Amino acid sequence: MKKHLVFAVVPFLALGCGEDLKDENGDGIADGVREPDSVTVVTPATPKGTVSGQVLSTDLKPLSEVVVEMTIGSSAEPVSVPTDAKGNFEFPGVPAGSEVLLTFSKAGYATLRATSTVPSSAGNVPINNANASFGPITLAKLDGTMSFIVVTPQGRPAANARATLEAAPAGSIILFNGENATRVVSNVVVEAIADEQGVLTFSGIPSAAEMARLQNGAYRLWVSPVDTNNDALPDTTGYAATYSGQTAVQNTSTRLINLQFARDNQGAALNVESSNVGSLRGATDRDPLRNMIGAGDPIYLFFSQPVQQGSLLARLTDEAGRESLAVTTSIGAGGYSATIRPSNGLQPGREYNIDVRAVSAEGGSLYTKTGYFFTGEPANAQAITISEVRYQETSTSSPTSSQINPGERIYVNFSSPIARTYDFGPYVQVFIDANIADASATSVNVIGDVAGELNNPVGLDLFMDEPSAPLQTRTPAEVAPFPMIYSGYSTRYSFFYNGAFPLSPTSLRVHVAFDKLANRPAGGTTGTYESIWGQPITANLSVSTVATQPPPAQ
Repeated sequence: MKKHLVFAVVPFLALGCGEDLKDENGDGIADGVREPDSVTVVTPATPKGTVSGQVLSTDLKPLSEVVVEMTIGSSAEPVSVPTDAKGNFEFPGVPAGSEVLLTFSKAGYATLRATSTVPSSAGNVPINNANASFGPITLAKLDGTMSFIVVTPQGRPAANARATLEAAPAGSIILFNGENATRVVSNVVVEAIADEQGVLTFSGIPSAAEMARLQNGAYRLWVSPVDTNNDALPDTTGYAATYSGQTAVQNTSTRLINLQFARDNQGAALNVESSNVGSLRGATDRDPLRNMIGAGDPIYLFFSQPVQQGSLLARLTDEAGRESLAVTTSIGAGGYSATIRPSNGLQPGREYNIDVRAVSAEGGSLYTKTGYFFTGEPANAQAITISEVRYQETSTSSPTSSQINPGERIYVNFSSPIARTYDFGPYVQVFIDANIADASATSVNVIGDVAGELNNPVGLDLFMDEPSAPLQTRTPAEVAPFPMIYSGYSTRYSFFYNGAFPLSPTSLRVHVAFDKLANRPAGGTTGTYESIWGQPITANLSVSTVATQPPPAQ
């Protein structure tokens, strides 16, 4: 028995340990081995496999003459084969472990790309003749058409609107090796430009039925923003939507796309969102420093919507509203900005009133706003002085027509606008120089014996008299170029002469005592007066010349 066993293994040992093994036929197994029973003998030195599959239409009919192109790894030379009458294809002799990219293409059908890896082992044992299976693969036929009508926010055809339609996926692998098939890409992208009627037509795409047969098949549409006036700035928003294949089958009508305004202002009022004149902004800003511009600077407006060219109207007048001041206007940034330039230089340290009107290019809403601004440099505050004192003559008969009579108003004009910081606070006091005049009817030449005379502890309240119209010099009275609004700052203040005797304006000195504030309300709030630069005014001012404002001419 032992001899028999020894005799049986000797040929095997001779075969296994004899001359070098060869694999001239390239099957990965040593030539001459018919029934290999040793792992060492059957281990392939250069294992190879196949790549194969089947290509179908979306209704699962075989597709012949599909060109299947294979790229192995990073090879620059792909190889290709056509599918047969049953839609089958095969690539033999592909090195095991290779990553392969297959591209499936046929005229009139969507192109599909997929990757996989040819198996090289089974567990820890290398194998030969392994197969990477692709498919069945489905390709969508490109015989569909979709149309859309694109409309501007103004209800006009969006001619020349550009759009892109993507159909994805336009193909699929119905059954595949989930371990090895790593990526599948198949989509169709078509671009179109709307005609004069705003119609977008996409041809050469999978039909709705094709997309419905593909799992999660859908159309994705993008419409680019439209520049209707060719100023290189979009006047409308873009548009994006997704339509499933099933939805497209159920609704085959041409879809209407309403574009929105570029900043989604549909139904919103035209407004000024930013300006160097705060009183013109949407939420009126009364801070004087945010309403201050340099005397030579323009006024800038930035609108919430583009405004129509030629619709901007700007009117300008001084604080008193005496005359219209010439301005030039321009619109830029596609209607989103405007510049207003006074034609002549403005005086520094003054207040001006402005009225602006514009019409939106997006729906026609009207912006109209009246504001004010001051001229100056925020970091360069000017000292406040009295520029003029003038009384309003009410008498036309001599000699009272040349005198300041009891009850007449005296105007005090400052060099720059000032304000009371509290509307309910104390008033600054005015005194008439008692060394020149005695206003008392009962104690003539007793200096300081009545309120309002210098050296009397009580003066005359000085009230803000901010102009809403020019001072009247004729009948009918002058009117401002446009209704002016209250800024809370003014160069013009006034008080009433309440003495008993007429006074000569040529021999009168007026003192404004900012260090004396009267009529302080209960609670003790001190209050103060300040300039447009936010500087408190504490220095007393005086003037010795009083001009006459004659009564209105008839």
